[in-house]
Amino acid sequence: MEESKTLQSLKERFPEDIIQTHSLLGQDTATITKSGLLALAGYLKQDPELQYDYLMDLTAVDYWKRTPRFEVVYHFLSIKNHSRVRIKVPVGIREPEIDSLTVLWPGANWYEREVHDMFGIHFTGHPDLRRILMYPEFEGHPLRKDYPIDKRQPLVGPKD
Repeated sequence: MEESKTLQSLKERFPEDIIQTHSLLGQDTATITKSGLLALAGYLKQDPELQYDYLMDLTAVDYWKRTPRFEVVYHFLSIKNHSRVRIKVPVGIREPEIDSLTVLWPGANWYEREVHDMFGIHFTGHPDLRRILMYPEFEGHPLRKDYPIDKRQPLVGPKD
């Protein structure tokens, strides 16, 4: 099966940042280094041929016993070209941080806050990285696989 124009372009432009690519059932995926994220995402958005102008989703996966432990996953859409691409970025537990894409897509703000809140991954350069789903006193990150399901959280009453 022939590679898509998107994956070919990414491999040519960012050979040092591409870890692997595949296309299954018309779904393109590239796994990249976290140091290459901002440049690659900017290229996807600004290249006149590709025009991935919409960040559809941003989430994370906790592989727990694997190294690196986390993957931050981005789904981009090119409305003009009717194409999608998934970008995966491995992130380790010792430095669970990655660059924020809010400079390119302001809509990444809430997605990044959710991933930070649920997984504890820090987004460098984010304008307002604070909890979005859990209350500020909540301890831990509930979507991590090692989060204890019977953990008691601090009781927080109304503030006068």
